[in-house]
Amino acid sequence: MKNATFRQLRVFSEVARHLSFARAAQALHLTPPAVTMQIKELEGHVGMPLFERTGRKVALTTVGEYMLVYARKMLATLKDAEDAAARLQKLETGTLVIGMVSTAKYFLPHLLAEFRREHGNIDLRLAVGNREQLVKMLHANEVDIAIMGRPPRELATRAEPFAAHPHVFVAPVDHPLALASHVPSSVLRGYDFIVREPGSGTRAALEKFLQGSNTELRVIMEMASNETIKQAVMAGMGLSFLSLHTIGLELSNRLIAVIDVDGAPVVRAWNVVHTLSKMLSPAAEAFRYFVLERGEAYLAENFLAHFATREQDGADS
Repeated sequence: MKNATFRQLRVFSEVARHLSFARAAQALHLTPPAVTMQIKELEGHVGMPLFERTGRKVALTTVGEYMLVYARKMLATLKDAEDAAARLQKLETGTLVIGMVSTAKYFLPHLLAEFRREHGNIDLRLAVGNREQLVKMLHANEVDIAIMGRPPRELATRAEPFAAHPHVFVAPVDHPLALASHVPSSVLRGYDFIVREPGSGTRAALEKFLQGSNTELRVIMEMASNETIKQAVMAGMGLSFLSLHTIGLELSNRLIAVIDVDGAPVVRAWNVVHTLSKMLSPAAEAFRYFVLERGEAYLAENFLAHFATREQDGADS
């Protein structure tokens, strides 16, 4: 493999991530034929196929799985070298890869837009997944820094909380529980629930709340999408438990209601996280400081105000 290039390794890693030549091409801003050519050249250097192709399905061969481990190590080492050079030059330039749990997509892009206005020389890339997927990204050194709720215990990380992260029970606006106050958690047993998938931070927060209140829910459906869950709740399919930061628009337009359950909202914290083994680049440090300084004020202004308005409406009615 002495003639393999970092470009080929990057393409290989991206195809392995997506298990799709077309999606890898889109992520790398290349054409699918260019991606195919890079993979064929790398397979020529290795002397064995890295992928099995069956129709449109792509899977790593056993050789490919082994090579992916080393490819990621080499790419991570190159990224560390680039970061070290940037630190020596004290420049806020280069590419910053930010990982985020899917719930953060309701506020992080707005913060990133403001960050870009102040740090225009930094190229940003986003990697999105649930908590379990993001932990794997951190472990594989695929992201420089991550925005998530509960930090991983299975990794040596530096996790710094920057804002409160409330989770609430939600219902259609015309649901009887939407109009009630101080609803005991035991009452929830009589209703259908649509919840996030295992491995998500929202699901973990719900399970911890239920364990503490000795309550079991009648779960009729699990979904990996906050958007789909919200639509299902508004359609009257059931109740749910979601991050307050995912329902700001619906609360503003009175499309969904927060249930006043005793012991809720369940307040966790948003954290900015990176592994202790990773030396942050100036770009990553700039982003870290930005989130710690601006994150709490932005979330309080744009989300907690909706919840406060709802509480006031309930007091006035």
